[in-house]
Parts: sequence; structure tokens; C-alpha cells
Amino acid sequence: MRHDIREEVRKFMIEDMKPNFAAIAEQYNCDYRTVKKAYEEVQHPTTPATPKPKRPSKLDPYKKQINEKLDILCSAMAIYKFIVKHGFSGKYSIVRDYCAKYKKHQVHKATIRVEHTAGLSAQVDWKEEMTLYNRDGKPFTFNIFLYVLPYSKLKYTTLIFERSQDTLFSCLDDAFYHTGGVPKEIWFDNMKQVVDHAKLDIGQRVVLNERFKQFSQDAGYQPIVCRVFRPQTKGVVEALARTTERLRVYNYEFDDEVDLIEIVDELCDDLNHEVSQATNQIPIDKWEYEEKEYLHELPDNLLDPYFEEDITRVVSKESMVIFRKCKYSVNPRYIGRTVGIELTNDEQHIQIYYNGEMIRAHDITTRQFNYNPEDRVEILGSDLLKGRSTEDIKAYIKEHLSDYDEV
Repeated sequence: MRHDIREEVRKFMIEDMKPNFAAIAEQYNCDYRTVKKAYEEVQHPTTPATPKPKRPSKLDPYKKQINEKLDILCSAMAIYKFIVKHGFSGKYSIVRDYCAKYKKHQVHKATIRVEHTAGLSAQVDWKEEMTLYNRDGKPFTFNIFLYVLPYSKLKYTTLIFERSQDTLFSCLDDAFYHTGGVPKEIWFDNMKQVVDHAKLDIGQRVVLNERFKQFSQDAGYQPIVCRVFRPQTKGVVEALARTTERLRVYNYEFDDEVDLIEIVDELCDDLNHEVSQATNQIPIDKWEYEEKEYLHELPDNLLDPYFEEDITRVVSKESMVIFRKCKYSVNPRYIGRTVGIELTNDEQHIQIYYNGEMIRAHDITTRQFNYNPEDRVEILGSDLLKGRSTEDIKAYIKEHLSDYDEV
């Protein structure tokens, strides 16, 4: 409505006079109905409409989680599946549209593009804590070991139920076998099986676990640990982790663990025979004709000690047994006897048995010699300080402790 016409009719109302609509219309060059409408609006003012309150979205409680997942390059479908498990009751389309809008405004961190070279590298990760239900509705929670050669995109996956360091070594050994050799370097996450988190310094410099470092050296590859929260560095294996969501179509379509293992193996085989979007080639063909020859063979039997199940050792003349290239003491009366060694569940200790009886336990270390105090006394009393009293031997040890390993 024109402000000038409204002010004109307001003058008449102040004088308590009804305006002449036709005359005012002629004066202001407008239709008389416009004047009449202005008069009615001034005579009966209406209250401005209250803005309709914004309806809360079902997505609101989950937006923080969604943003965090988008920052680490999760797909909209993966995020949808994730928040549904946490109570989201909306449709996928809401999540998809929000993710698309967020990505348009997101400032991506600069990432150096790595040009892959045949036989140079592999990437490793876990697909963690995936749950599928069998035909009887029983849940099966499992993990998947993921290994990819970025050049050819050849993949190796296997189902596992726990993620110990021994499992990682076994999976790597299987991956080397199935992909025809060992690359020059392998990229890992900041996983506890690889990195000694207890030794991270203030600057977050990566410190490799000593046993893992030795395994890598024996296998003949250079381990590289990615920066924390930078999954783009291992983009190929991260993409494979997302692809494993294809397994969800087998919900309620299997019977037991054996079926699950076969399903995971079939997915890996399918992926290796599908055309890769990145190379427009079939991974197994590209591997066979362009990459396989650049992978080096695994040294014969060098990794066998990492996979021993029934570990037995003969106690040496030093009254020591060797485990993972380090020596651990037992009582000298067991010299020449065959003893068994068991690794504890936390993989931090060993227990040494003779005829089913535990005779000694040790913390696992990387020191060359590991003596129990009681064994130390017995060993010296049976050889170097034979005939001396226990008190004399303990005094000698205290005085010469720093030189004892050399003795």
C-alpha cells in the first residue's frame, strides 16, 4: 500500500470526516479502490502476523556427530546407518541433503596427492565392530582386516574376531601371500598394534612398537604411520572400508561364522574383478601385468617365529630360554630340559612351564637378558660363585649389578 495515500486519508479521519475516494484517487493518479482500501486499513489496523516458529528437525540432535563424520570423509549412507543405530528415526534423504549442503560450505584441508608407483606401497586398516544377524536373529560382531595395493587397487580382506598384534602379523603374512609379495612400504593408522602410545612425546612424534618394528624389518618393508585424523593420507584403504558396507545386504542371510568368512572372501574376490573407478581397469589384471613383478618375495621362514602356537624351548647352559630374540631366566636345575612358553592374554607377559607346572613368569621386554632375582642368585651359585652363601652372592650382585649381564 502507498504510504502517501494512507497519510492523506489519515488527515480526514483526524477531522472525523469520511474522505472522497474519487477525488483523492484523481489527486494521486490511482484507482479509487486503492484509496478505499487505504482508508479501511487505517480505520481497522491489523496486528502484524507473528512469524511461524521454525519446526525442529529430527536431524538437530545429530548434526554435531554428522559434521564430525563428514570431516573425516564418511559417506552420507554410512553416516545415516550410524545415526540410525543411535536413535535417528528420519529418512535417508534428510541426511543426504544435509551432507550435500554441508560439503558445499566446508573448507577442506589441503592434502598432497600421492602418485602411486607399482610395487611401492600398500595401505592397511581395520573395519571395526561390524554387526550382522544370522537367520535366527543372533548377532555376530566382527572386524575385517583391509589391505590394498594403491597402484593396481588389488585388495585382500579377511574376517577376524579380535585385533591383537599377533592377529595383525598373521593377516599381513596372509596378505603378502595372496598379493604375491611385499611392497617397499606399508601405510598404517595410529593403531595400538603399531604405535607405542605410552612413548608418544609432547610433539606427538610417532614411536613404533618394538616388536612391530622388528616384524617389519624381518618382512622387509618400511612402516609409515599416518597423521592422526588425516584419513585422506590412506584414501584407498578408507574407500575400501566404506565399500564393506555392501556386506549389510547379508543381514539374516547366513547361518554361522563359516558363512560370514565365505561372504567376506567373496566380496574381496568380486572387488578384485570389478573395474576400478580410479583406474578404469580390473585390479587383478593391472596387478598381474603391471605390478606383481615389482613386489619382493618374503624371506624363507623368517617370520615363522611370530606364528608359533605351541612354543617349546630347551633351557640353555646359561639357564635361559629365548622368546622373540630375547633371553629369559629359569632355575638352573632345568638346564637341558624342554619347557613350554605361553603368552598371556594381554600379550605383556610370558609364563614358562615344565611338565604342566609354571616355573617362572616374566614381563616381556626388548632387553637381551632378563633375569628373575631368584634365578640370578641360583645361576651364580651354581657356577661363578659356587660354594658361596646366598648372602654373599646377593652382596656380590648388588656390587656388580651393572656388570652382571657381561658375566
